[in-house]
Amino acid sequence: MERLLTIGYQDTTQVAVLEALSLAGATTLVDVRAIAASRRPGFAKSQLAGGVASIGLTYLHLRGLGTPAEGRQAAREGRHEEMREVFGRHLRTPEAQHDLAQLAGLVRSGRRVCLLCLERQPHHCHRSIVAAQMAEELGCEVEHLMPMAVRDL
Repeated sequence: MERLLTIGYQDTTQVAVLEALSLAGATTLVDVRAIAASRRPGFAKSQLAGGVASIGLTYLHLRGLGTPAEGRQAAREGRHEEMREVFGRHLRTPEAQHDLAQLAGLVRSGRRVCLLCLERQPHHCHRSIVAAQMAEELGCEVEHLMPMAVRDL
């Protein structure tokens, strides 16, 4: 059975994320941020792609699976149910449907795919919605990786 991984980089380092990906046997990191930029060192698109490549993984940014601006704002303000509603509407757009199909193809291909976004807690993040949809569609298992937090390093 296929397994889909997810990971958030909030409160951690690129090194800890790469270690968690490696230990979990990931082969492809799929960035599901609408905007693949970050003030956190190592998590802007080019830096992240370089780090992932350095451990032999493939990096793919599926922008269509990112949360629209109003959903990101709701999440920042702790309005997680509103974020889920916004993201649910977004998932019905042609761009999101295209990227969901691309993600499903990757998972079906036997690659060990991991979805990446900022939020540490998967139940507060849209990536859990994407993962749940893949689990329902493909019958795959979902595993949420929890890299070491900065305070634990």
